[in-house]
Amino acid sequence: MAASVALAVLAAGACGSGADEPATASMGTLENTSGKAAEEARPTLSRTDDYTQHNDENGLTTILATTDLGVGNGRFAFVLTEPGGLVKFPVVVVKSFFYPSGYEGEREGPVEEGFAAFREFPFGTRGVYATDYNFDRSGEWGVEVSVPTSDGSFLTTEHRFVVNDATTAPDVGDRPPDALNRTLADVESIKELTTGSLRDPELYDLSIPDALASDRPFAVVFASPAFCTTAVCGPQVDVVSELNRAYGDRMDFIHVDLFINPHEIQGDLDIAVHTPLLIKWGLYTDEWTFVVDASGTVAGRFEGFSPFSELEETILETLEAG
Repeated sequence: MAASVALAVLAAGACGSGADEPATASMGTLENTSGKAAEEARPTLSRTDDYTQHNDENGLTTILATTDLGVGNGRFAFVLTEPGGLVKFPVVVVKSFFYPSGYEGEREGPVEEGFAAFREFPFGTRGVYATDYNFDRSGEWGVEVSVPTSDGSFLTTEHRFVVNDATTAPDVGDRPPDALNRTLADVESIKELTTGSLRDPELYDLSIPDALASDRPFAVVFASPAFCTTAVCGPQVDVVSELNRAYGDRMDFIHVDLFINPHEIQGDLDIAVHTPLLIKWGLYTDEWTFVVDASGTVAGRFEGFSPFSELEETILETLEAG
């Protein structure tokens, strides 16, 4: 079977930044910073179970990390497990297929064929496979994943999903919303801005509107460090802080917590209130990172956890482009 580690890590503790235990949030009406109900109700954040598909024949399970898929080019990422645990083979074969009459009919393709590289999370406990895709039409699609085994054969499974005409969150080439996030200048303590305990003050100095007007590239991460609750989220704020140390002289880095009252939560998500920026940005899963170029255009979008090396590739391309 493919190389693996214990699957239990997928449900292990919260993902970095000083979190103690994972938690599951039940989100009703979104409220704004004044405590009033937002004009739009925000759906419950999508859970890993909503995007998990299991192959009963060979035991392979895929967990889709990129759920906001639209027509065009973009990043496609997934977690792959087998009965023994997490699959960590360096590269797997991926093929995309289109179902013009729905999943009850014949499939067309492969439309594309390529490879997905394994991207390991910090501490080596988890990881995702990531590749680029081009879905040329909306509708029902499937991606077939093939993993080599020790006897030279392959284990193959297919994950099916819907591709929309356009993404909900800002796509590459879009100008993102200039929704105003709070900064250190707006609060008495950094504890009001992040659920994490390892707090990098530089991530809370700049607002998104000011970053868009600055003529400098920037990256913004939407995540709650203490409440990473799915198999596809990780210590993303820690990674962004590390990138800030490496590239902060050339671009800016911003963290927006999923909650506007992290200092009040103290482990009780029943009193957690989501930030209205999630509605404005069209974010419905609980970890996102965007790289924005100097002109204020999205140069990279990363749903779920993206390791340092993957984000760095886009950052370097953005900086080299000027």
